[in-house]
Amino acid sequence: MTLHEGGYRFDLEPEVSRTSVRYTNRYGIAIAGDLYCRKDLDESQKHAAIVIGPPHSAVKEQAPGVYANQLAQRGFVALAFDPSFNGESGGEPRHVSSPEIFAEDFSAGVDYLGTLPYVSRKRIGVLGICGSGGFALSAAQVDARIKAVVTSAMYDISGVNREGWKHSATDADRKRMLESLSEQRWTDVDAGAPEVVRAFPPEPTDTIPEGLDAITAEFFEYYGTERGHHPHAIGGFTTTSGLAHINFGPLRWVSDIAPRPILLITGSKAHSRYFSEDVYKQAKEPRELIVVPGARHIDLYDRVDLIPFDEIAAFYGKNLT
Repeated sequence: MTLHEGGYRFDLEPEVSRTSVRYTNRYGIAIAGDLYCRKDLDESQKHAAIVIGPPHSAVKEQAPGVYANQLAQRGFVALAFDPSFNGESGGEPRHVSSPEIFAEDFSAGVDYLGTLPYVSRKRIGVLGICGSGGFALSAAQVDARIKAVVTSAMYDISGVNREGWKHSATDADRKRMLESLSEQRWTDVDAGAPEVVRAFPPEPTDTIPEGLDAITAEFFEYYGTERGHHPHAIGGFTTTSGLAHINFGPLRWVSDIAPRPILLITGSKAHSRYFSEDVYKQAKEPRELIVVPGARHIDLYDRVDLIPFDEIAAFYGKNLT
């Protein structure tokens, strides 16, 4: 894909406008967002709106913009944002990952949309891609203003930090991890800054490095090559961010979202599929699970030919009324 002006990884639909916006979350952190609307949107009427969060370590110019672009084309007001500490949003130190604050960033988006005269405060939903899927659900568990939730290629970042891949971590594994991360805090103190390990190169490459495991290679295909590379999406966070995720733990209160509806989207070939299936089992009705045939995890970031946008739009059209 071509890197467009401003770093966007997709073409803006001719009938859609994109406006850069800024607002603050309840921690006082300035959030950078892009507001997508149809150019012919009747601003004398109240419309449904959607807050869209990125994959963990990604930014608004990547997958969130792809989704916002498509949903705006279908008549929704769509807000794609950079999480706190990342991209063009504020917050120090840079590249912190926080389950509490990343969930709050969704609620801050709801706050912002609710100030727009052409958005109905009673018709606001959220959509989380990859790691933001877990944060969107976490936000909806406590923010009753969120009327409908969609996740796509969902990851439960805090859950996998605490429990390991497919719940494989033992108590001994977790203790070793906590000891290592706690020791890292001393290293950060002595260095005067937190450690951040970059996973992807500052410039896109033409090939995927040899020797990577299958999941890392898949992520590199998106973040490390021209397909999805963005200079703000480094694929890494402050190392000690893991402490907060381990303490936060897996999603536990998804059932509190009912009777507000949940739509979970995953791919038949997605390595992350089990996260969506786990949440589907936890959630109460109304909930729906769509498994996209042939789709891998990263295909649900940008493959507009595979992502079921019509089904997503129908879901919001039914439930944001």
